[in-house]
Amino acid sequence: MVVHDLRVVKTKQALHTALLTLLSEKPLENVTIAEICRVAKVNRGTFYFHYEQKEKLFEEYFKEIMTDLQNSYEEPYRGVTTLNTKELDPNTVRIFHHIERFKKFYRIVFSKNVPLTYYYMLFDEIQSLLKRDLAQRVNREISIDFYSAYQANAIIGMILEWYRSDFEESASYLNEQLVAVLNLKFI
Repeated sequence: MVVHDLRVVKTKQALHTALLTLLSEKPLENVTIAEICRVAKVNRGTFYFHYEQKEKLFEEYFKEIMTDLQNSYEEPYRGVTTLNTKELDPNTVRIFHHIERFKKFYRIVFSKNVPLTYYYMLFDEIQSLLKRDLAQRVNREISIDFYSAYQANAIIGMILEWYRSDFEESASYLNEQLVAVLNLKFI
């Protein structure tokens, strides 16, 4: 959201919050624009001024979250040309802080009550981040597509396990666990 008009920002935030509230109860296809407007306390004209349909609202919100996810993922790489996992400081890992900040959204993504589409959209975003990162570093014998899918599932697996415990552990603990997993050696 690159809009600077405070009224527009507040309206869009209200619509995003309303959509999240409704998505925690039912899938997007069962949510109506009237419900979104009622929960957000805006009229339908205001909704249609900003969006053609409810899917555009979801798409905009999803893109905002994925932009934050990308920035969080890239944080440990800032200022280094090659990331050595043995020297990786768990305090520089930000991906789990991102999840914690948007846990209401991630509760919806991992809920069994919503379409699997949300999960696949998240998977595609994480795999895309990994592909870009891995393109320079992966052995040519290993397919970037398969390796990035493997890595994306590993990260999502950790997030899913965290979700199952209702995000009980801290983001810092998850950072430490990720660094430990990355440096795991088998005897």
